[in-house]
Amino acid sequence: MTRTPIGRFAGASMLALALAAPVALSPILASPAHAFFGFGRIVYDPSNYAQNVLTAARTLEQINNQIQQLQNEAQMLINQARNLASLPYSSLQQLQQNVGRTQQLLQQAQSIAFDVGQIDQAFQDRYGNVALSATDAQLVADARARWETTVGSLQDALRVQAGVVGNIDTNRAEMSALVGQSQNATGALQATQAGNQLLALQSQQLSDMIALLSANGRAEALIEAERATAAEQGRVQRERFLTPGAGYQPGNARMFSTN
Repeated sequence: MTRTPIGRFAGASMLALALAAPVALSPILASPAHAFFGFGRIVYDPSNYAQNVLTAARTLEQINNQIQQLQNEAQMLINQARNLASLPYSSLQQLQQNVGRTQQLLQQAQSIAFDVGQIDQAFQDRYGNVALSATDAQLVADARARWETTVGSLQDALRVQAGVVGNIDTNRAEMSALVGQSQNATGALQATQAGNQLLALQSQQLSDMIALLSANGRAEALIEAERATAAEQGRVQRERFLTPGAGYQPGNARMFSTN
């Protein structure tokens, strides 16, 4: 059967007291007040008896001090064990799942992803300068492609918003659990670990906010790009309309036949 630290120290203290008791009482037993027999009477020495009692009291006090010291050391060991106890709760897996869902929504961006290379190529192909030689059918097709990209970016932003809102319930549950763990912490290590997990929860919420701002910013940027390209396309079409052509060429006309 495993004994607790306090039980072991208490047993040691009782053993020390039992061993020290004969030492404390030995002066009394060895020399009981220096009694001696003379003429049929017992002579009592009060000073020697008082000295023996004082010695026994001092010895008992030393034993009590040793017992108190052992108890203090036992309590110190218990406190150290509590301070080194690890927190029996971890929110890391749930927070990683929340971040993974938001990141997956960002990776599902339509047409133009959150990639520098793809963005540069897409702007060069769809939002570059409009050629004067482009046919009307090509201009219409390019305008529709830009409109579809803009609408897709708005849909992506709404999906990210929905994902962030969906994480609110899980974040609330994790926050409640972590606060409870922090308040019920038995030692410094558990309190520190609970605080670190609360900071991790805040970091996950900040990542959701960054994802939301990125999705909204992407949608707004594509809207502005579409407007700028549409204005450029309108300028090109107006220039093509106003460009002088061959004009009117006079010719011979026959109104009546002459037979």
